[in-house]
Amino acid sequence: MDISTKTTDASPPTPQPSVVELKRAARGATRPGDRIFLGLTRGSGILLLVIMAAIAVFLTYRASLAISKDHGDFLTTFEWNTNLIPPTFGIAVLAFGTIVSSVVAMLLAVPVAVAIALFITHYAPRRLAGPVAYVIDLLAAVPSIVYGLWGALVLVPHMNGLFGWLNDFFGWTGLFSWEEGAPRSMLTVGILLAIMILPIITNVSREVFRQVPQMHEEAALALGATRWEVVRMSVLPFGRSGVISASMLGLGRALGETMAVATVLSPSFDIQASLLNPGGGTFAQNIASKFSEATEFGRDALIASGLVLFVITLLVNGAARLIIARRAEYSGANA
Repeated sequence: MDISTKTTDASPPTPQPSVVELKRAARGATRPGDRIFLGLTRGSGILLLVIMAAIAVFLTYRASLAISKDHGDFLTTFEWNTNLIPPTFGIAVLAFGTIVSSVVAMLLAVPVAVAIALFITHYAPRRLAGPVAYVIDLLAAVPSIVYGLWGALVLVPHMNGLFGWLNDFFGWTGLFSWEEGAPRSMLTVGILLAIMILPIITNVSREVFRQVPQMHEEAALALGATRWEVVRMSVLPFGRSGVISASMLGLGRALGETMAVATVLSPSFDIQASLLNPGGGTFAQNIASKFSEATEFGRDALIASGLVLFVITLLVNGAARLIIARRAEYSGANA
């Protein structure tokens, strides 16, 4: 018996273009729209770098004019008097107040903001999540001067009870001792800043938590995890980088907030060990309160303090980028 074999002519597989060929094709794109878009994006990036460099050069030049004539130590002097001959001014109090008020605001705002974002995305029913998210969005759009007026007229008069309670139970630490003065202190400023940055951190964290792959949550539920275990094992690790970015956005606003702090704080050029006693100051508040009455030299001195705030902001954002880069293996971009 003849056994015949059936042969079929299989066409060879179509070769796939290599990465190098794809890059060459993209580089050699001749469509006008592609060239225009490439030029606009590249120009925007270059323009941003030029603007940042121009700001740095301007601040450095004007700051050097003032610091060269400063009779005190610019970094450690507890005084700001540019009208003296010779002038004496320093940023020790301003740097301390800016950092302390921002740290207090972050400690209060970040946990609450993350909890609200998790509630909206994973716990609240849809008919409740929508209105809550809408209210948070509205709070983010409120001008800072409105927060400042609310803080001066409503928050400050109602802080006496909290300050008295902190003094009674934690005054022995020195950090919460109170001398019965007006509650226009760093703690009040920190609480107000926490309320102001809360919507920013909440909104960004909420959008990050919404991007968690559904498969991650379903896999955890299939293994018998509770809702909190799903959040702890799947949602929070996935959104960690986004929460850090949201926190840095909020910290940037807290560091540079001007009108709200100037409205609530009773500034003075001394450092208080207690967060409850009036005193201290911040970079932005000092610039806002003294700029209109300052002489030409006084404005250069204020610009010098603005340069320090500029550097602090760059360092904070750089540190945030490093933290995010170290955790990039489990970020939303790599899911």
